[in-house]
Amino acid sequence: MRSLRTPVVAVAAMFFLNGAFFGGWASRIPSIKEGFGLSPDALGLLLLLLAAGAIVSFPFAGAATDRYGAARVTWWLAVFYAAALMMIGVAPEIWFLAIALFLFGVTHGAMDVAMNAWGAEVERRARRPILSMLHAIFSLGAGVGAAFGVGVLKLDWSVTQHFLSFAVLATLPCMVLANIDWTSDTSAKIGGGRLFNLPKGVLILVGIIAFCSAMGEGAMADWSAVFLVETVAASESQAAAGYAVFSVAMVLARLLGHRVIQSLGAFRTTQLSGVTALIGILLAVFGASVFVVLCGYAFMGLGFALIMPLAFSKAANDPDQPSGTAIASVATLGYGGLLLGPPIIGFLAEYTSFETSFLLLALLAVMISLLAKAVQPAP
Repeated sequence: MRSLRTPVVAVAAMFFLNGAFFGGWASRIPSIKEGFGLSPDALGLLLLLLAAGAIVSFPFAGAATDRYGAARVTWWLAVFYAAALMMIGVAPEIWFLAIALFLFGVTHGAMDVAMNAWGAEVERRARRPILSMLHAIFSLGAGVGAAFGVGVLKLDWSVTQHFLSFAVLATLPCMVLANIDWTSDTSAKIGGGRLFNLPKGVLILVGIIAFCSAMGEGAMADWSAVFLVETVAASESQAAAGYAVFSVAMVLARLLGHRVIQSLGAFRTTQLSGVTALIGILLAVFGASVFVVLCGYAFMGLGFALIMPLAFSKAANDPDQPSGTAIASVATLGYGGLLLGPPIIGFLAEYTSFETSFLLLALLAVMISLLAKAVQPAP
């Protein structure tokens, strides 16, 4: 075990854990919806609380990371993240579930900030790119978390049994791997900057592309399982498989993404990604069987997978702004899409239908292709 505890493995373990908990939560949303008798708009409000928790956490997570170090903050946030998942599992009433989901959003969002900062530190010291691989590991973790949800549904486990056991089984090995001797960059000077830094110039279009893709990712995380149940009468285990299929497709695309981008270029890759996501959405909306919808989910995963890495790459090489400021500005819109997607889909589904609500994602996929030139590197 000691030979495995390298900086790359340590931070990868945290990315995996973050994704695994989110995938596990996503796999049981239909069970929670049914167990509490939630309507789509009521579930949408609860998901909005989760999103609000993440948004609230961002500035505090950034300040804590600067003061205490990304590695230490990531490690402790992982513990609180596991506790928040357990709280969801044991929630006896709606009010408790609401608090638990808010805290789940807080810990998920804060850990996301801290682990990405740690990943950037490891990348700089290793002098080789690893962030794209780490995001693939996150997607792998989300797929594994969702797949575990499929397995325990077949065993007829309750949400309580699932989340309590998974929190322990996933956390312990990841925490052991992440507990290494690592001194993070720290800064005694905290504060003074703006909490939300929006993009400027061409990066406005890049930010819109990131927003469109992230809305799709967020909607799939929270609504893919419910969509299967409501539109093609999928069983709970089949519904739980939906996010797993989406996540696995994203992992494969991100692992091969470097070769695709080198071959096609950023512009063509973004165009193709938008078209691929659009095909997947249309298959899901108009598919008449579980198999066709799952195929649509796979295409959506392939289509959305490379958009955020391409957007961050463009921001990092922007000639008019420092890379950190540019990346933060694009990330602000990206996270906004990730957090706003689920509640918007929920509200649209309540007042129209799930099929109509998913057609919004189709419009966003078209927008990605139309704005693809914005990610092209400057000459």
